[in-house]
Amino acid sequence: MKPKISLITFGAHDLERMLAFYRDGLGFPLHNYSPGDDMVMFRLEGTWLGLYPREALAQDATIPTEGAGFSGVVLAHNAPSKIDVDRVFAQALAAGATAVKIPQDVFWGGYSSYFADPEGNLWEVAFNPFTDLT
Repeated sequence: MKPKISLITFGAHDLERMLAFYRDGLGFPLHNYSPGDDMVMFRLEGTWLGLYPREALAQDATIPTEGAGFSGVVLAHNAPSKIDVDRVFAQALAAGATAVKIPQDVFWGGYSSYFADPEGNLWEVAFNPFTDLT
C-alpha cells in the first residue's frame, strides 16, 4: 500500500451546514459540486476532504450509524507560526466552530489549539517549531 491518505470523508448529519462551514467559513475549494449533490469534495493540498450523508456512509461501510463521544480521530492543520495558529483558530470560530482548547504553549514545545466543526469533528491547529509540517 502506498503510504498516502487520498481522501478523508466525514459522515454528515447536516450536509448543507457542513458545506457552508468548510466552503464559506474556512474557504476550502470545492471540486465538481452542484447544489443537491450528496457527495461534497474539497481539494486540499496533498489530500481531499469529503462530506457525505452520515447514514449513507455507514450503510456503504455496512456498520451501524449509532455512536457518540470521542472517535479517537483528530485532523491537524499545521501553521508556520503562533500568530498563524491564532488566526486560523479565530477564522474557524467565526465560521461556527466550537472552541475546545484555546491556542497555547504546550508540553511538547509547540503551540496548539483544538476546535470542533459544527458536527463535532476535532481539528488541531498547531505550530511545530521542530518539524515543518506546513
